[in-house]
Formats: sequence, structure tokens, C-alpha cells
Amino acid sequence: MNRQALIQNIKNKKSFLCIGLDSDINKIPKHLFDHEDPVFEFNKQIIDSTIEFAVAYKPNTAFYESRGAKGWESLEKTFNYLKQFKDDVFTIADAKRGDIGNTSNHHALALFENLDADAATIAPYMGEDSVTPFLTYKDKWVIILALTSNKSASDFQQLHPRTPTFFKMLGIKKYMSESLYETVIKKSMKWGSHNNMMYVVGATKAEKLVGIRKIIPYHFLLIPGVGSQGGSLHKVAHYGLNKQCGLLVNSSRGIIFSSAEKDFAEKAQKSAKSIQHQMKDILKNRKII
Repeated sequence: MNRQALIQNIKNKKSFLCIGLDSDINKIPKHLFDHEDPVFEFNKQIIDSTIEFAVAYKPNTAFYESRGAKGWESLEKTFNYLKQFKDDVFTIADAKRGDIGNTSNHHALALFENLDADAATIAPYMGEDSVTPFLTYKDKWVIILALTSNKSASDFQQLHPRTPTFFKMLGIKKYMSESLYETVIKKSMKWGSHNNMMYVVGATKAEKLVGIRKIIPYHFLLIPGVGSQGGSLHKVAHYGLNKQCGLLVNSSRGIIFSSAEKDFAEKAQKSAKSIQHQMKDILKNRKII
């Protein structure tokens, strides 16, 4: 899905909601185990009940890979099911890959050709050659981890390297004191464009979006952490929206595990609808729709 199609879907659905399919087999309703593939059945019912309100779905591959071949089969079936909505939803393989070029070629093959995801999350620690194989695919997106919402993100992401040698190594001529995540954004934004690159910024770091938007005003940002992790949708929108929206705000557990009973899909729909209504008001107030 290209940028214009994504923007149009946001306007059509009056939503910038991404639903994370972190489908932990230990948390899905017990009655689904009557099905041959309970995880896929769970995902299917979640998708069917929330498709009206979501512009993107983000299966986290760890919840599938941990189950071996059966888990990967559930993941493939989920992406195949989403293909029937390919004009209406953006699909993200939340795989957090990032290895040397030859390995990344195969990661890209798995995620962009076999699964046919629109986007994949990538850790940029190993540098440009770990990212560029993903950028060779037309209308596919790389989503680079920049400033995440997990507790130990500050171990590295918010460090302030202060040696000129460090900046020279990264190709930044002017010495400055900036956080490592800012350096990552400034360096990596040269590898692609706002038409094929996004960045992950955690909702719990909403105030940091002011500075991030000064660096990348036009890029889309994937924002996890709203809901169960305590991030504020309104803060994220206040600091992070641009003229074309430019945000995909993710909610996972807060939607998909709204109930552990037979009404799980209905409750998920209610949760997704509530968030979408808030997003609709935000988009109207900012004159984006």
C-alpha cells in the first residue's frame, strides 16, 4: 500500500487506529480450542468485528514463532485473510528484524513476499545494510525502531554521546549533544523517504514528538503504548499529528483481550469503536477530514 492509499483510508475511516494482533494462545477464549486453528479463528473474528474502525493490523510475529510450524501457519493464514481487505487496511509484520545484508534479504523475502505484509518493523542497530534490502520492494515500508515505550528503552535510546568521533563516524559533521534515538533518525532518514519509511515512537514518550517532528515532519509514525501501557491518545495527537495525520496509533491488549468469553469479538468491536470515535473528533478538530 502506498502513502496516498494509506492517507485516503485514514480519511475514509476517520481513524488512524492500528490493532496489534498479539494473539497469545494462553489468553484467547477457551471455546476457540474447538477449532482446528484457534489462534487464526481468534484473529479472524477480531478482524471481522473491527475492520470498520481500523486502518491497520499488526501481528507480532513472536506470538506465532514461539509455537513453531503451527504458529507460523496461523500467521500465514492471518495475512492471507487480510489480503481480501488489501485496499482497506495496512498490514504490518511486527518482526523487529535487523541483521547483515545477506540475512536481511531473506528476512525481507519472508515478510514481504511470503507473508505479503505492507510493512515490517526493523531494528537499525547494525546500520544501513541491515535496512536497505527491505527498501527495494515497491509500495512496501520499513518501520524503524526509534524511541520505544518499554521500561529499559533509556538504556541506550536516550543516551547522549558527546564525542566528536562518534558523530564523525555516523557522517554528522556538526558536533552536537543529542540523544542516540535522534541520531538514528537523522542518519536513517537518508536511506529512504517519507514514502517508504516510518518510525516507532512510544506513546509514553509523547512529549518527545515535538523534537522528532522537527526532524521528520512528513514521515508516518507508528505509536504503540496507548491503552494497557498507559499512553495518552490525546497527547500523542497533540504533539505528533501532521497535516496528513502522519500517525498510526496501535492498541493491542486493550482491544483484542477486552473479554476472554464468547463475547470477545463484540467487546473488541466496542473498544475499537470507542478509540475510533475519539480519533474522528481529533481529525475533525485538526481539519484533516
